Amino acid sequence: MSNAQVSNEAIVPNAKRLLWAGFMAILAAGVGFALRGGIFDNWGAEFGFTATQLGAIGGAGFTGFCFGIIIGGVVCDKIGYGKLVIAAFACHVLSAFVTFGATNPQNAYMMLTWGMFIFAFANGTLEAVANPLVATLFPNNRTHYLNILHASWPLGMIIGVCAGWLLDDAMKVNWKIQLALYLIPTVAYGLMFLGQHMPKSEASEKGSSLGEMFKDVGLAGALVICYLLSLFFSGNLGLPTWASYGLAGAFLLVVGVITKFSIGSFLLFFLFVAHAMVGAVELGTDGWIQNITGNLFTSEQGKALFLWTSAIMFGLRFCAHWIEKTLKLSPVGLLVTCSILAVVGLQMASVMQTFAMALVALGIYAVGKTFFWPTMLAVASDRFPRTGAVAISIMGGIGMLSAGLIGGPGLGYSKDRFAAESLQLTNSAAYAEVKTKEPSTFLIFAPVNAIDGKKLAEAKDAKPRTPAQQAIVTADQAGDRKTLKVDSIIPALMAAVYLAMLLYFKTIGGYKAVHLEGTSAAKI
Repeated sequence: MSNAQVSNEAIVPNAKRLLWAGFMAILAAGVGFALRGGIFDNWGAEFGFTATQLGAIGGAGFTGFCFGIIIGGVVCDKIGYGKLVIAAFACHVLSAFVTFGATNPQNAYMMLTWGMFIFAFANGTLEAVANPLVATLFPNNRTHYLNILHASWPLGMIIGVCAGWLLDDAMKVNWKIQLALYLIPTVAYGLMFLGQHMPKSEASEKGSSLGEMFKDVGLAGALVICYLLSLFFSGNLGLPTWASYGLAGAFLLVVGVITKFSIGSFLLFFLFVAHAMVGAVELGTDGWIQNITGNLFTSEQGKALFLWTSAIMFGLRFCAHWIEKTLKLSPVGLLVTCSILAVVGLQMASVMQTFAMALVALGIYAVGKTFFWPTMLAVASDRFPRTGAVAISIMGGIGMLSAGLIGGPGLGYSKDRFAAESLQLTNSAAYAEVKTKEPSTFLIFAPVNAIDGKKLAEAKDAKPRTPAQQAIVTADQAGDRKTLKVDSIIPALMAAVYLAMLLYFKTIGGYKAVHLEGTSAAKI
């Protein structure tokens, strides 16, 4: 292992084509994700789904991605990137046919759930390819090029939301035609990857075994993913707690055996913990932000604000290298700065009263969250090259699992709790009438009887509103504001973790990328 810098920016002549092929692959994922989110109401109206059922269908998108990126990351150094690209392309096409098979209320739930899972599995598999591939292609400038790669996600979201706005809201086009649009970038990335030579990762070129690749992950790093898996087993699969911990413990034991019970790198452990927080604050917040801003302002303004933050992310992800050089920041310094901006943005958003203020507050938050995900991948690639695709794929899985199991549900619980507490203080009689019979729960936090969703909708739609209905609506908005304020605690914790890392690197002479020897190429 050497700290020497690689002389060339890219290690193969077709590096830029492979970069844009990966860009198009993640773009397809973003377009499909946004389109599917926009047609949930169509599915509810056509098949009579409840919000809980729609939430379960959407949840398959998180779990499918996690399995795709973790399995793909473990095997890609052994079977090659090309085979995984072919598998992902096939799954993307298959998911369309499975989803289109939803034709009646009897088969729709199963077909849509499996269609979402297969689609997300393809997305995860592609990230298991694209992330280590780009990190390998540009060993001297990983932060810059991984940010460019992931600029495709917000661009895909922008295209998907705009297409849905036009085709669904304005033109009332059938949802199957809308959904089929993601097949356009799918065909494009398939053609762009076809016949291309792709270099092996540094670990694969060195001939590292799976045990060696897992060595830096070790028991400490595996503990993070095992905890999240235990939440998935108990929450999503409904297994008893003892069985969930037993399965997670078995996976931890497997990692122990293949690494000869290596404890792993504590720096990588803290990167995994930080990325769990990234998933919760970035993707978890993104899952709720249209709902929150649409509630505080109007539905149309909520969509406009979502497009605004996505546009900022898209543009800035091309500027990571310039920002690092101009401000003389290391990747970890960039993460510290972004965490502070995210705290400021969310705190301002919690008190925003006008659309103009919302543009400023959410704009600051968008600048903060822009660089989290790709820069974290760059740091892991820079510092732990012998893990190959394993560490950054596990990191991606941790982020998605955290978003689905902690970020999204946690913010939903916060909304329920703070809205209920506000209404109980301002109009206890109204609260007694609208509170749910079954309490909302989340991890170790106290159960709370939330405001019933149907009664909340009735209060919002009432014109004019009674004093009790106005109190319900006001309490719901107060809950949203308090949720944004509490959400800012997560990037504050991230800032503390990143600052500790920054100080650590100063003690060892500064942040430097570590490189292994050797490159080669494989063709698909």
